[in-house]
Amino acid sequence: MKPIDLRSDTVTRPTPGMREAMLSAPLGDDVYGDDPTVLALQARIAHLTGKQAALFMPTGTQSNLCGLMAHCERGEEYLVGQLAHTYRYEAGGAAVLGSIQPQPLPQDAQGQMALSDIATAIKPDDAHFARTRLLALENTWNGRPMPMAYLQEASALARQHGLALHLDGARVFNAAVAQASDLGTDVWTELRAITDLFDSVSVCFSKGLGAPVGSALCGSQAFIQKAHRHRKMLGGGMRQSGVLAGAALYALDHHVQRLGDDHALALRLAQGLQGLPGLSVRSANTNIVFVDVSEDRGPALLAHLRQDGVLATGLIGLRFVTHLDVDADDIDHTVDSVRRFFQAAPELEIS
Repeated sequence: MKPIDLRSDTVTRPTPGMREAMLSAPLGDDVYGDDPTVLALQARIAHLTGKQAALFMPTGTQSNLCGLMAHCERGEEYLVGQLAHTYRYEAGGAAVLGSIQPQPLPQDAQGQMALSDIATAIKPDDAHFARTRLLALENTWNGRPMPMAYLQEASALARQHGLALHLDGARVFNAAVAQASDLGTDVWTELRAITDLFDSVSVCFSKGLGAPVGSALCGSQAFIQKAHRHRKMLGGGMRQSGVLAGAALYALDHHVQRLGDDHALALRLAQGLQGLPGLSVRSANTNIVFVDVSEDRGPALLAHLRQDGVLATGLIGLRFVTHLDVDADDIDHTVDSVRRFFQAAPELEIS
């Protein structure tokens, strides 16, 4: 049986339509700046995010790093959440390769840094301190859309202190779809409402959108020009990368609106697991469900699921991520597998 892979929304395979788009994409040499499909993708995503320009990147890690390096010079500082992806999960690239000092701040359960903590962390203009240049936020946060009110307040605070703002928007399309669903509005309107608050935005095509590779960094023309130099330095220049950009363009045309299907499947999973003995379920309102397992039985549950054809991860509790290669039958099988695991441990109490 084909595994039900809920480890991440990065595990998807290109759909037949996406493969056809990749095969038929007009190609050039992007290092020379003449790959027409890359140019079309960059223009498209810049327009969607309301920015002047964009730069196609191999990975989200490189996109974020080029963004940080374009905002901050050596010895300058960016403010970031202590658990944020750009700080914790990107191998310290800002410090190691950019000589940028990260100032990590505590976050609450929703991923928010207290505005008072942000204000206190901004250094005075004094030779003793690194210059504070940038505030970096993330949306979604562990699959949870960051509230617009918080984004607006944090943005206003940063502007008040002369800081630039960068958004790690690896799953910002999920945030926009969730907001549009809640408000009864259009996903593209909600995307712009988010991205308009930031000077730069990194978006990912290989997570919920299902492309095999790629992210884009979006910002002003001058900013992207600086980021382009950093991309070259970091080895991100690709040649006939229109093959990959074609997949991303297809994803923008066909896979954004359907993110709501992933959100519905995640809700189905969360509801199916609620109330089971030994589990505490945290639904993230988009395509990610976290599960805490009592009695340190998380590794055993992961092993049981693997034997039952279900793959998940266990870095921060157990994490299940829905995507375009998962359907309702897969979710029901997963719920049934978890139920059978706990039927063998009736002594556990419902949490």
